[in-house]
Amino acid sequence: MRARESSEPWGKPRRKSGLFFSRREMRPWCFRVLATVAVLWILSGCGPTAPRFRVAESTSGGKRDGDVTVGRPDTAQVKPPDVETESDEAEGVLSGHRSFKTEKNTAISNLDQSKMMREISKMMGVSYKLGGVDEEGIDCSAYTMNVYKNAMSVSLPRSSADQYATGEPVQSPDLKFGDLVFFNTTGGTASHVGIYLGDDLFAHASVSLGVTISSLESIYYKKRYDGARRILP
Repeated sequence: MRARESSEPWGKPRRKSGLFFSRREMRPWCFRVLATVAVLWILSGCGPTAPRFRVAESTSGGKRDGDVTVGRPDTAQVKPPDVETESDEAEGVLSGHRSFKTEKNTAISNLDQSKMMREISKMMGVSYKLGGVDEEGIDCSAYTMNVYKNAMSVSLPRSSADQYATGEPVQSPDLKFGDLVFFNTTGGTASHVGIYLGDDLFAHASVSLGVTISSLESIYYKKRYDGARRILP
């Protein structure tokens, strides 16, 4: 019998050739590659086993990324700005469509009330100026002082704090046209003053808006309200 020709030792099976590796060597290498791809696929958020990496719609209309909500805010939880604002009803007041007869001040005659409204309207839009007393610029206490002087010949002290000590105290439910309303806007008592018109509206020289009409029910003034005084002739 002819001897078996082989370049390998007797009994060792011959490898079937591949491009780079034998089939026996390729098996563990393939498994390692597939395992690595599977791990990367899961970590990238594509797999069902990684819910914290997925983006889903939230009930508020935004999106959740893990435990953090992103997207548009919930408007129900957004606080309105705490700033000075003009009343939406200011135009109706200045046009004469509002007489405020339901809150008529018996200490002020109808004629004097009309005069006061003319003085109040005449200065509308004048810019605020600390220490100012005329159309070139005016502050809050000078505005109330001018209205009372020109309409009713009543002299008021120059500062809002001194005006706060004038007249008789008035409770909020009893406010009438012409009453002075005071606010703490700087940390000091009665640091701001205006003239009550009725329907929770008052005229004043606002720091940011100039001479305007605002509402006692606005967020800014409601939280800073200090009280009111009725000025008797």
